[in-house]
Amino acid sequence: MTTQQNLYMLLLGCKPPGRHTEQHDIYFGIGNDLKSLVPGIIAFWPQAAPKIHIDAWREVTVVGNYRISIATRVAAAVQQNQPRVFFINLGGYKPNEFDEFHYRMLVVAHTREAAVKQAKETAFFKHSQSAHVDDKYGIDVDDIYEIEDILPPAMNKAYSVIVTPLAAPAPEDKMSMGYFKLNEL
Repeated sequence: MTTQQNLYMLLLGCKPPGRHTEQHDIYFGIGNDLKSLVPGIIAFWPQAAPKIHIDAWREVTVVGNYRISIATRVAAAVQQNQPRVFFINLGGYKPNEFDEFHYRMLVVAHTREAAVKQAKETAFFKHSQSAHVDDKYGIDVDDIYEIEDILPPAMNKAYSVIVTPLAAPAPEDKMSMGYFKLNEL
């Protein structure tokens, strides 16, 4: 019996040795549940073990007006003009706040340029002082990723992310927030 594979977006946190504050990173993985992602999470951030934890997670099924699903790479018929799912990290500053605030988002677009255009339409971008796509030189492709490009290599080789237009708007994906230890999944 085959189990349904899903795309997950996780906010990982830990306080690596030698750091003064908790650090965070985003992890994308494909699995049938969170527990199935644990080996990939540890391989993704080995310096964080054993203190790595999940601060937030989302099973990605809807982005904008598109259904997101997973198919085996062999079964997927990827078309040249199919829209792609992009992960974008926006950064911004607020007066008298000693921090850089981030807004992480998923968008569906045909090109990186179209994805950036969508990001610049967010309230975060419009209302943050000095909001920017987090980079050094304007728009940096290191901070705008096609999801398939940042999946762990074995997952990228085995699966395709399928984007299908929805006939009618669907509810947003549920986001789970909290402190989830990997050994408690």
